[in-house]
Amino acid sequence: MNIVGDMKAGDMTARAKFSLHGPEEDFDPRITAHRGDLADIALAGKLFAPHYAEAIPMRCAAPKAMIRKQGNKSHEAVSELLHGEDFQLLDVVGDWAWGFCDHDGYVGYLPVHALQHQRKTAEPTHLISARAALIFIDPDVKAGVIKRLPMGAKLACGDPSECGKFLKTGKGYVHVRHVQEIGAKQVFDGMNSTARFAEQLIGAPYLWGGRSGDGLDCSGLIQMVLGLTGQSAPRDADQQLLAIGSEIPADEELKRGDIVFFPDHVGIMADSDRIIHANIHWMQVAEEPLNDVVARFGDDVEQPVLARKRLG
Repeated sequence: MNIVGDMKAGDMTARAKFSLHGPEEDFDPRITAHRGDLADIALAGKLFAPHYAEAIPMRCAAPKAMIRKQGNKSHEAVSELLHGEDFQLLDVVGDWAWGFCDHDGYVGYLPVHALQHQRKTAEPTHLISARAALIFIDPDVKAGVIKRLPMGAKLACGDPSECGKFLKTGKGYVHVRHVQEIGAKQVFDGMNSTARFAEQLIGAPYLWGGRSGDGLDCSGLIQMVLGLTGQSAPRDADQQLLAIGSEIPADEELKRGDIVFFPDHVGIMADSDRIIHANIHWMQVAEEPLNDVVARFGDDVEQPVLARKRLG
């Protein structure tokens, strides 16, 4: 097999030629920017496409934006891009941008108006570590509110205000108790910080594809709490099963912060017996006995618990 694709570059007149020799490689469509007519230039020589595009680095300017399988609000949501997170833009179809998330490679469509060119924005320095944060006009809790950002959103912060309780952002001020520096490893009173962040989200609504303090799904919860402690994780539960933590011996008791995987589901342990998870049964992030979750799978599932993982 010897198939040639091309890429339009610069003024759209120059063409670079790429050849594919042999069969195409297997790929996961969730994290491979390839569709029938177009693919990421990084895939040239690996996967055939009539055209390839070089990604344009963009950044989410909206509080958050749902990522969908197709460019239409009626199509299934697959993930979510949060304020300050980067997106690699490959194509614009009407009001929809197609590309992939910088942090986990997840591919999909989101409203193009939610994006701003990366070079026009300041590099984020902090992220929202509270359930949500308000951006005030002035460094005063009595001042007007410009916008609300959910847990997980990123923003560029400058020097503290004179009172020391606020940080200046590009537009307005955020309270220091609602943010933390990106990459900071958080520890609360000696307790596992991932579980502590998960506890802050108890009661948040279940949202398929969501991964913010305003609503999330099971794997979105895990990705978020790990991100808040400076650890990266893939987007979906099956990807996380392969990528994070180490297996806990069968005869060893679970501990706070351990991750438990089920068929198409995942949660984090609050202690040896109770699990915190975003789930459809309660339609929210809930804490409940692990045995109750296992029992809901019923007799038709031979192995409800696929793996028990401990983070490093």
